[in-house]
Amino acid sequence: MDPIAHQQQPPKSDVYIPSPKDQEILNTPEHLFTPHTWSNLQSIISQNSLEDLKRRPGDLRRYLEWGATTRQQYGSVLKYILSERLLWDESNLSPRNTTPFADDEDTKILLNDWPYGLSPGIIHIVIWTKASIPTDPITGDVTAHSRQIIVSYVNKIFIDQLGLPAEKVLWFKNWAALQSVRTVEHIHVLVDTNGVDGAVEKIRSVAG
Repeated sequence: MDPIAHQQQPPKSDVYIPSPKDQEILNTPEHLFTPHTWSNLQSIISQNSLEDLKRRPGDLRRYLEWGATTRQQYGSVLKYILSERLLWDESNLSPRNTTPFADDEDTKILLNDWPYGLSPGIIHIVIWTKASIPTDPITGDVTAHSRQIIVSYVNKIFIDQLGLPAEKVLWFKNWAALQSVRTVEHIHVLVDTNGVDGAVEKIRSVAG
């Protein structure tokens, strides 16, 4: 690890400030937290109400503590993710192909280290890409073309390649205001493995 990283202050965009929603979650007793069910996730994503996604109180507390420690050790959460999870050189993040997910060298599929508070059997995956994913400057949502690209890739990996039922796969891309890591593009994929034989093993075969 670069000793200089210990002396660096994390960039403002990397500093995660707990929101009022976070404070509400932290004040919620663990036994009163209601995990996201699959139908609940379908509703949230279809309505694009991504701000309603929550971590369990204990997980959120550990996530905030981990973030603070990681920024002290690495300089930023981004530096940690690049060096320890993506294994990408921070000085070489230019994509080989400017189309998201078109080149395997520009793409990495990982299990989410800090998933939302999900019901048992639901797996949270993050797909990273060096390529830019265009969004609408007004709504902050992905453009129609970006959506086509994402849907095509998610279907290719999880439905065509892994053979998972389409109704068991959801995806979303957080708006910038909800992202804890903004420099490297990524989307989230949720898979309901309940009732699907071998689903967990199949997902682990493509996600680190």
